[in-house]
Amino acid sequence: MAVSGASFTLNHSLFLQPQPQLKKPSTGSLGGGGGRAHGDGFTMCMRASSSGSTLDGDEGKGKVMLRKERDEWHIDFSGDKPATPLLDTVNYPVHMKNLSTPDLEQLAAELRAEIVHSVSKTGGHLSSSLGVVELTVALHHVFNAPEDKILWDVGHQTYPHKILTGRRSRMHTIRKTSGLSGFPKRDESVYDTFGVGHSSTSISAGLGMAVGRDLLGKNNNVISVIGDGAMTAGQAYEAMNNAGFLDSNLIVVLNDNKQVSLPTATLDGPATPVGALSSTLTKLQASTNFRKLREAAKSITKQIGGPTHQVAAKVDEYARGFISASGSTLFEELGLYYIGPVDGHNVEDLVTIFQKVKSMPAPGPVLIHIVTEKGKGYPPAEAASDKMHGVVKFDPRTGKQFKSKSPTLSYTQYFAESLIKEAEVDNKIVAIHAAMGGGTGLNYFQKRFPDRCFDVGIAEQHAVTFAAGLATEGLKPFCAIYSSFLQRGYDQVVHDVDLQRLPVRFAMDRAGLVGADGPTHCGAFDITYMACLPNMVVMAPSDEAELMHMVATAASIDDRPSCFRFPRGNGVGVTLPPNNKGIPLEIGKGRILKEGSRVAILGYGSIVQQCVAAANMLKSIDIDITVADARFCKPLDTDLITQLANHHEVLITIEEGSIGGFGSHVSHFLSLSGILDGPLKLRAMVLPDRYIEHGSPQDQIEEAGLSSRHICATVLSLLGRQKEAFQFK
Repeated sequence: MAVSGASFTLNHSLFLQPQPQLKKPSTGSLGGGGGRAHGDGFTMCMRASSSGSTLDGDEGKGKVMLRKERDEWHIDFSGDKPATPLLDTVNYPVHMKNLSTPDLEQLAAELRAEIVHSVSKTGGHLSSSLGVVELTVALHHVFNAPEDKILWDVGHQTYPHKILTGRRSRMHTIRKTSGLSGFPKRDESVYDTFGVGHSSTSISAGLGMAVGRDLLGKNNNVISVIGDGAMTAGQAYEAMNNAGFLDSNLIVVLNDNKQVSLPTATLDGPATPVGALSSTLTKLQASTNFRKLREAAKSITKQIGGPTHQVAAKVDEYARGFISASGSTLFEELGLYYIGPVDGHNVEDLVTIFQKVKSMPAPGPVLIHIVTEKGKGYPPAEAASDKMHGVVKFDPRTGKQFKSKSPTLSYTQYFAESLIKEAEVDNKIVAIHAAMGGGTGLNYFQKRFPDRCFDVGIAEQHAVTFAAGLATEGLKPFCAIYSSFLQRGYDQVVHDVDLQRLPVRFAMDRAGLVGADGPTHCGAFDITYMACLPNMVVMAPSDEAELMHMVATAASIDDRPSCFRFPRGNGVGVTLPPNNKGIPLEIGKGRILKEGSRVAILGYGSIVQQCVAAANMLKSIDIDITVADARFCKPLDTDLITQLANHHEVLITIEEGSIGGFGSHVSHFLSLSGILDGPLKLRAMVLPDRYIEHGSPQDQIEEAGLSSRHICATVLSLLGRQKEAFQFK
């Protein structure tokens, strides 16, 4: 295994070879501005580039400053979009290869300004991308992508990567229908080595690529970039443990921004980082005990002297294995050579370290620990409690977001409010989330009950079994995890919860289509994977009031596990229960919303709203249909289903989920009961058997064929009125 030790030697030839440089753009090419000496730095005054547009649509108005003072670039965001003369020459990473360090620093400043102004017009993930600008520039300068494989964990920090890899002209389409994905995507670019959206996969995938490279006799580099938050997941440690054993050449960049949970974890801003890893990283940053290696290497390079010694010493400064009680770091115990911590906003240091590691003939797995700041270089993001992690369109001058005002709250907030009401009268109720306090609404619960809310880090498997343990002690755990993220803890749901019939309550947010986040976050499968479990109660509300009732229902179920799903987006505006406290529903009983004849629609979950809209559209052409809200997928309301089947010619089940879900359970019951042996026409409308790409919610529901128009067309077709049905398709 490759660990740090006295065998570390410096490749002096790396520092002796002169680097070819691309001539820095002259001041005459800076968009009409000029350069002048400014203290011990350099200031460039640049008018807005002709390609950039101002917030109010006017061009060329005002002046924006990019200035360098004391070796650090500063961006003045008080004016229009700045000129980016150096970035304008970089379409792909190959165009960065001959840039000098000052050029790379300028490129990073221009890239940061570009990201702020681009995201201000589209919304998206801002602060994570701003935090890795220098890292991205250094990686693409030193390594030869796409031959060298660069993997980004989670992927919401890849806006600078996308800009530098041929997609700058399409950044205005990011997260929009038919536009760029907000995450790396293999079929979008050859530079996107591995598709992501969930966390903690980069080391596993990178190790697989490294071993595959070795088996095929190749010699390219593989670099996995992972954050300290993603490092809290078990998969990252499984991968590092295996990497240390296999000893393949692999570079892991640990991006440590002290954000183990998202900045929205609490209402007061970033939470105290969870877990022992955070304290370990803090100790690494603060430690003053260096290995003898550093001094030994320095003494060797002093014999050469001059500038070479100074550059080599920079490597030695960061080539540290900090001493723990056992004499080595956690990473070294796993078999990774540890380097760090490195200033993740110092381009020169990053380039030096990457070049050194790249030049090592057989280093085995290496972990480079860099320290960064989310939102770096954009004052509003640095000052905001949420670091402007995920934003809608905003004013780049002030950072003020243009949030549309809705008459209703989000389903997430209704969930949080109703859970708080339940917890106020039941002190056994506790809440668990996996580093998603803001996303799940549990930041509100945490504010009200700080001792009863648990952030376990990005560790869904642990979250589920932790909740199971709480349930064994008589507590009432609500485990709030996105539908797509709960997939990561499914074995624990089956083995640790359902098999033991433990009353854990799963609140599955972001169920169904999720808009701009796309297929990585789409909650398409939870109905199928939860309703197949023998002991699970499976519910879905049709509106926000029903959600509050289902929170109360879950709280009352104390002899088996239960779950309820709810969508991204806002409520529909129905009357809420008094004091926002729900009333427990009768288990396994649905309701009829509208009575008609011939055709019955049985909706499950929020798609019921589309069913009601379709019924209103059909009524305009004198077709009255029955609309029912199933409420429960398990146990099914067999009495309601039998009634609908026996009194209508057509029964259509509709759900915003994959095949194998609610409709399958209904058809299975009707088949076993013999009702399908009769004249009934049964149809199931589900999400198509493919992934729906990112886009607006309305575009997605149309593409899925689940809009009110599609429901109307299906009804008319089954009634034999194909010509009218065609008008709705």
